[in-house]
Parts: sequence; structure tokens; C-alpha cells
Amino acid sequence: MKLEGKRFVVTGSATGMGAATVAAFVREGAEVVGFYRSRGYEALAERLAGEPGSAHFVKVDVSEKEEVFPAMAAAAERLGGVDGLVHAAAVCPTTAAEDIGIDQLMEVLRVNVGGTMLTNQAVLPFLQANGGGRILNFASSAGATGSAIKADYAASKGAVLAWSRSIAVAWARHNITVNMICPVISTDMYQATRDAMTPEQLAGHDASLATAIPLGGKFGDPDRDFAPVAVFLAGEGARFMTGQMFSVDGGVLMVR
Repeated sequence: MKLEGKRFVVTGSATGMGAATVAAFVREGAEVVGFYRSRGYEALAERLAGEPGSAHFVKVDVSEKEEVFPAMAAAAERLGGVDGLVHAAAVCPTTAAEDIGIDQLMEVLRVNVGGTMLTNQAVLPFLQANGGGRILNFASSAGATGSAIKADYAASKGAVLAWSRSIAVAWARHNITVNMICPVISTDMYQATRDAMTPEQLAGHDASLATAIPLGGKFGDPDRDFAPVAVFLAGEGARFMTGQMFSVDGGVLMVR
């Protein structure tokens, strides 16, 4: 097991890529505390029963300092220390750029950028006490290329890229690596979006994917395509890699 005995905090842990990360780590023997905000975690916890590692879930709003710092301290106490943080929590509204209001923009920045900053800052003293560790922040190809229908989200993820590279430099002296992952991976949320499409919309969507994703023309699989990358970046094999953006996207970013 590649993460046996390792201790991680994972945000956005109840659904999507956060849940995929928790599952991958627990199956590799890690002990995980998962932060979630408004979605249930019971199904994931039940699915992971009997796996080599374990997961404990705590409700935390990552955009609120008064919640993040105490929750991180409690997680470190429960785990007996922290070896790494995976920050996946985010919001992603779909709005044309010309229709985005200032309140929506500020909320997206508060959660996506503020949440990244707060969780990273909160875990720092525990990684220092540990003699180093891993921070893996979820970014997005939209942060590098832009998005016509998610400009506020793209702006926030561009900020996450810049923040992550900045602390990669600042905290390298503590033996802390900071990397970013940009996934194009199928999740329950994505499947729900597909289910809500009309046959015509779905056909158009799939046709665009066939062009946009060179490797297979579709979203990747969370267990086969994403999990091994996340496990690698959290493990000893990534100890000399920092400030890097890893696109697990079938080639989307390559062709843009």
C-alpha cells in the first residue's frame, strides 16, 4: 500500500473529486479526515468500510477562518499529525461573462481562493511540525485558458495557480511540496448534468468532447485515470516536485 500510515486532510470530501481522493487514499492505507460543507458523506463512508485505511468526516465551511483553523487542529489531533492536505472544495456557477454580478464574483473568489488560502495556512504549522509534507490544490485548465461561461470560476482558479506556486517557493524551506491538479474526470455531479440534457443537447455535448479531448474523446474515470495520479502526488515519489500543474484531462490543455 502506497500511503500506509500516512495522514491526510481532504476538503470537499463528500462528493466529486474530493470523494474520489478520499477513496483512493483510504484504499492505499491512509488515515483521512474529510471536510465537507453541505452534501452527505454517509454513502462514501459505507463504501469504504473494510478498506485498509479509514476516513472520518467533519462539516466545515472552508471559506470561514473561524471554522477552518479549529477543524484543522482537531484533525491533526485525531490523526496524530498531518502528512498532507488535498484541497478540492470549490463552487462553479455557470454564467455568461457579461451577466456575472459583483456579488456572485466575490462569493466565488471567497470560496475558491479564500478557501484555498485558509486551508493551506491552517495546515502549515502541522506540516512544519511533521518535518514537511504535501499540499495538493485543485486548479483547473480554465484558470490557464479562460472560460466563456465560467469567467468568475476561471479567474478564481487562475488565482489558485498563482497562490500555489507562490507558497511552493515560500514554504519549500519547510520541506513542503505544493502542486496543483487539473482534472477532467467523470463524477456523480457530471453524470447528473448529462442526465438532465435533452437527446439533442447530449449529442452536441458528446460531439464537442470528441474534438476537445484527444485521448478517448470523453471525461476520464476517477478510479483508473485520476486516483493513481493523486496517490503519486501525495506519496514519496513526488518528494522532489513542487509548484507544478498536473493536467489529468486526456489532453484538453495540450490542444488549447
